Formats: sequence, C-alpha cells, structure tokens
Amino acid sequence: MNIKEKTQQHTKQLKEHSKQIYDETVEIAEKQIKRGIHLTQQLGFHLFVFACRLAIFLTVFILYIRHREWLNNFMYDPFFWKFSPFHILWGIFMFIMLSHLIPNNKLTMAWQKAKGHAYKPVENYSRLHLLETVQKMNLGAWLVLLVWLSFNAVFGLLYLFGVLVAGDLMMLSVFYYLCDYICILFYCPFQSVIMKNKCCINCRIYDWGHFMMFTPLLFIKNFYSWSLFFTSIIVILHWEIQFAKHPERFWEGTNQSLQCKNCNEKTCQIKRKLNGTLQN
Repeated sequence: MNIKEKTQQHTKQLKEHSKQIYDETVEIAEKQIKRGIHLTQQLGFHLFVFACRLAIFLTVFILYIRHREWLNNFMYDPFFWKFSPFHILWGIFMFIMLSHLIPNNKLTMAWQKAKGHAYKPVENYSRLHLLETVQKMNLGAWLVLLVWLSFNAVFGLLYLFGVLVAGDLMMLSVFYYLCDYICILFYCPFQSVIMKNKCCINCRIYDWGHFMMFTPLLFIKNFYSWSLFFTSIIVILHWEIQFAKHPERFWEGTNQSLQCKNCNEKTCQIKRKLNGTLQN
C-alpha cells in the first residue's frame, strides 16, 4: 500500500472516529445538563475540541500499534522529503501555538487574562497581598516545572539508552495533547495537588500546556520535533513575560474578570461536579 492509499485510509478512519467521538461527547454533554450542568458556549466548544483531540489520539494510536516502525522511520526522515498525515498533525500543532501568540478574542479568559483589554481592576486592592500571592504562584509554578522535567527525563533517558524510539516519544506527545483537555475539563493533578488554584481561568500556568505537550520531542533531533518544541518555548516565554510585567491580571483578587460572579464560560462545571463541589 502506497503513501496516498495509506493517507486516504487513515483520513477515512479519522472521520469515522471523529463522528463517533462527537456523538458520544454530545450524549455526555446532554447527560451533564440533566445533572445540573449548564452547557455554556465555551464549555460546549471545549467539549468539541476534546472530542477532536480524542479522535486524533485514537487515530495516531492505531497507527502506532499497527505501523510503529513506519511512525518511527518518519521521525527520522527529513521533514521536507515526502508528505504524510503527520505533516497535517504538525500543522495543527503549529496553528494552535501561533494562535496563542497573536491577539485572539475567541480564546478562553484563562488565556485572555494576560491581555490588557480583559483586565478589570479591583478597587483598592492590597499591593502586599498581591505580592504574597505572586510568590505562592511562582513557588507552585517552579514545583510543577521541576516535577514535569523530572518525570519526562525518565523517558528521555530511556530513549538515549535505546529502550524507547522516536515513535514512542511522538506517541507520548500526542497523549499529552489529549491530556491537556482532560486537565481542563475533568481533572488536573497540577491544579489539585500543587497549584491549588480553583479553576483554569485563575491558573498561573495555563499557557504552559504546549511546552508540556512537546517536552518529549526535545530528545529527537529532527525539524519536525524541534520546530514544535522551540515554538512552545516561545509561547511559554511570551506568557511568563506578561505575568512578570502584569501579575495583577492573573489573580481574582486584583482582576474582576477572573471572579466567579463575572464568569460566563463556566468551563469548570464538569470538573467541580466530579469533585462534588457543584451545587445542583
């Protein structure tokens, strides 16, 4: 089977998976509404994106199981040598990251809070309280970074010692791509265990997701992998510069836009329902 036929076959599988996952997601959303969850526009969009990411993950996972050697060879081939479905995936990844570097009012308040237009200052807030909160946020962020790098260093060492191959690390990144929205919608260990923020809109490290997704690709010397990883570095640096210059935009005690009473997105509802903190 040639590349064109494989691409057509994988595209067909992706469409079938997407439709199935979308139908299941809509069914889940309807059940959640009956349980007292209000399906806001942003929550509905998040569920749709989650369905798309799940479909992509399942498609790549099927490829990984059936054609692991082909996936591995692709990661070592020159990027501009021949076209494959993974070039489409690269385009999706790059488009998402670039959308976080340009003005975009369609993104969630979790991202927009870094921008001046979304900042609604709280009157007479305590500057000392803000500085104390920033210290706690930074401590949590450094701890998350340490945990994440230590965790992924294990996979990096296994790759360097030949236990894992490039295809394995690519599959791991696609898994992280799915986990990004699992953390947003259902459960986030960094939020619950380390950062202790009450929702993604108040999350100090919200735009770290791309860096986390592509951390495993750092170990693969390839244009495909390094272009994604180092673009994610630009995204996280852009975010950190905004936080350093305007920390008051990132805390509900100084920014009214982040307060629950002013939130129209309500993307935390499923997560809070699962945690038993959402009232019917």
